[in-house]
Amino acid sequence: MTPTTTTASAKTGVNKIDVPVLARVEGEGALHIKTKAGKILDLKLNIPEPPRLFEGFLAGRHFSEVPDITARICGICPIAYQMSSIHALERALNVQVHPQIRALRRLFYCGEWIESHALHIYMLHAPDFLGFQDVLELAAQQKDTVLAALRLKRIGNEIVRVIGGREIHPVSACVGGFYRVPRRDELLPLVEDLKWALDTSLATVRLVSGFPFPDFEVDYEFVALSHPDEYALNEGRIVSNRGLDIDSAEFEDHSVEQHVRHSNALHSIIKARSSYHAGPLARFNLNFNQLPEIARQAALDSRLEPPIRNPFKSIIARAVELVFACHEALRLIEQSEPASEPRAAITPHTSTGMAATEAPRGLLYHRYSMDERGLILAAKIVPPTAQNLKRIEDDLWGYVPQLLDLPNEELTWRAEQAIRNYDPCISCATHFLKLDRVRG
Repeated sequence: MTPTTTTASAKTGVNKIDVPVLARVEGEGALHIKTKAGKILDLKLNIPEPPRLFEGFLAGRHFSEVPDITARICGICPIAYQMSSIHALERALNVQVHPQIRALRRLFYCGEWIESHALHIYMLHAPDFLGFQDVLELAAQQKDTVLAALRLKRIGNEIVRVIGGREIHPVSACVGGFYRVPRRDELLPLVEDLKWALDTSLATVRLVSGFPFPDFEVDYEFVALSHPDEYALNEGRIVSNRGLDIDSAEFEDHSVEQHVRHSNALHSIIKARSSYHAGPLARFNLNFNQLPEIARQAALDSRLEPPIRNPFKSIIARAVELVFACHEALRLIEQSEPASEPRAAITPHTSTGMAATEAPRGLLYHRYSMDERGLILAAKIVPPTAQNLKRIEDDLWGYVPQLLDLPNEELTWRAEQAIRNYDPCISCATHFLKLDRVRG
């Protein structure tokens, strides 16, 4: 079980509980809860990790260096950062890519979604629902399940390697296209594994839809990309279920980042309202009709139909997206043709460009300004987890009151499970969350 320490003061009536290490949250975080007479007086999701300063690192760099630098932001989602920067820079430079380059980028993104969703569903989140402390306990009892999950992740990684040159921090993508485009005979060996992955992803939907879910629903503002012709990955307009419908160039007109004293990660809100929910549940609710029939039917067979407002069911939405990503990857390989040129010619000029893509965890926004030599003057990156952090806190304010009569260890586990609904990537380093609970 998670180690806990409890201290109580007879004089003040304060009961303080510290949980120093909790697993399966990516990065360093701390949860502080203060209660009195069964009510929450204070709740903070503390993010103590120091700023990583990537936006500062980019200033003065040539635009061609940006994709390789931004790919280093995340080892699990390097393509999201790489492609968001590429799209923003291409908009700044008025670059149009060949349709087959566009299709190859979509396949590239499918690889990342497959490996990331498989990792989250099986390694980070499923143990919560199956009653295991971690994936090692799960593997001891359900070895075949974990082996299948690892194979799923490897298949996603292999797509990334074939297209990007390597599994982690790929190096082939560039502004205007790719430095090298894989031949069709390099893509075809992926097909048999992807057929297996598609069958396994359908089984994953059936598995996770049978999990026990807390009775907790929220009237969210869901925000995601949406495209009229496809399930949005790296192109589309930013929309919400409350009327937002904007080009990515308008994102900062409607969303603002706020600094809060207890967090080194900024909180994003919609200016006219407040926190919002980005990620698989938002995409599923906003773009359900754009899913291929096989993914829609898998959702319907699992009694998952929009609108879904229970954040714990995000694990089902991720599984449905796993079906989509495997199906879409197969379609793209089947229809693949060589592009006439691997990348477009580019002439730098003074300009600014903005773009958003859908990282596995949610909307990712980039903005770049450059001078006439193509040197970056300013950069802005708004990650999915920063966009979700206030929403996670708001969920905890609504959910934790149901848990206050539980033993401390169970309350901690339930609160951490609620945080894991968002698959937060606080950083790519240590993996723990601290709980500090004070009763007055």
